[in-house]
Amino acid sequence: MSRTAAILLAAGSGSRMAGAVADKVLVPLAGRPVFAHSAAAFMQSAIADLYVIVFRDQRQMMELSAYAPTPSVLVRGGRERQDSVSQALAALPADIRHVFIHDCARPLIRPEQLVALHKIVRREHAVVLAHRVVDTIKEHRVLISPKGRDDSRLRTLDRARLWAMETPQVFSRELIARAYARVGARGLQITDDAQAVEQLGHPIALLENQHPNPKLTTAADLAYLEFLVTLNDRPPAAHSLSSRPPF
Repeated sequence: MSRTAAILLAAGSGSRMAGAVADKVLVPLAGRPVFAHSAAAFMQSAIADLYVIVFRDQRQMMELSAYAPTPSVLVRGGRERQDSVSQALAALPADIRHVFIHDCARPLIRPEQLVALHKIVRREHAVVLAHRVVDTIKEHRVLISPKGRDDSRLRTLDRARLWAMETPQVFSRELIARAYARVGARGLQITDDAQAVEQLGHPIALLENQHPNPKLTTAADLAYLEFLVTLNDRPPAAHSLSSRPPF
């Protein structure tokens, strides 16, 4: 029997909140902790047979437990995000075949998105929720001239080829375990799970998200998230599906 697990990451330090809140995944958002919004979406989708909740410390673990979906395993997080994911993967039972990895600082995921991701991963083995970049993005390079002066240069990137990664990111268990084993063996520093899989040269499908799914990063984000939750109240909606990047 093939089973699916969802790793819910909640151990981040929230340093960019600059002390505005004690714990960003526990701060109230529309009457519920930020963490509870992600947990509820996963439970409503019914895609996961097991949840691995990655916590920071004992106090946080106790508070998260009150909102944890069931059945859950709680795992203490590591120093970096990639350490937390590695420890969560190590805690999975042998019969898990697919793994969702979700940053619970993104509370606006929708159950229908989770269902769509689950369908795609069984076919493609790797899929990420993402949105198209709409801003003009420039690469900034600072070069040292022969006279020792800084030579600052900009290069405009083709935004038609650029996507902003979100979570959940979903993989076959064998693929993501192999990817993180390589990250650890080579001492690589990565910023998301897809980057680990990229090291293997494996293709990654994209599910285009046409709804806001911002990450709670700074105190200013709270008001925006509150507005979005209150405005939308998670209505069902159709989504544009892109199983492959358009490049």
